[in-house]
Amino acid sequence: AEHLMLLDLGRNDVGRVAETGTVTVTEQFNIENYSHVMHIVSNVEGKLKPDLDALDALYAGFPAGTVSGAPKVRAMEIIDELENVRRGVYAGCIGYFGADGDMDSCIALRTAVVKDDTMYVQAGGGVVHDSSPEGEYQESINKSRALIRAAEEAVKFAG
Repeated sequence: AEHLMLLDLGRNDVGRVAETGTVTVTEQFNIENYSHVMHIVSNVEGKLKPDLDALDALYAGFPAGTVSGAPKVRAMEIIDELENVRRGVYAGCIGYFGADGDMDSCIALRTAVVKDDTMYVQAGGGVVHDSSPEGEYQESINKSRALIRAAEEAVKFAG
């Protein structure tokens, strides 16, 4: 249910800036395995309307539904009410704009920020109607493990 909601959000976001009839799902519900987690991956594409540019495409997709939820505006209001720490770079965007008008970007997920000799790790999971708080908490812990392990290895290497 969670991934289908995200796929629908992606189609909606792309549809806001794409030419009518060009929005397609080019990859759907593929499983990718990583060191500490598995991801379900889908890809939505569309042909950008001729009067729009890469910045319009970026604006249409942010904040990303994968980190806000749906309905997007109300979900962001709830996040603002419940989260007592600002997300900072977490759930933001990292990317570039080329001189040729191209853009490539990604959502900053599972981030670590070092400030005053302390590393702060941020990771999360998607909450839907049938989510369990314990399961979502464990998902966040699992997602953060790779960052923590990398930091531990860096300390060993530096020491």
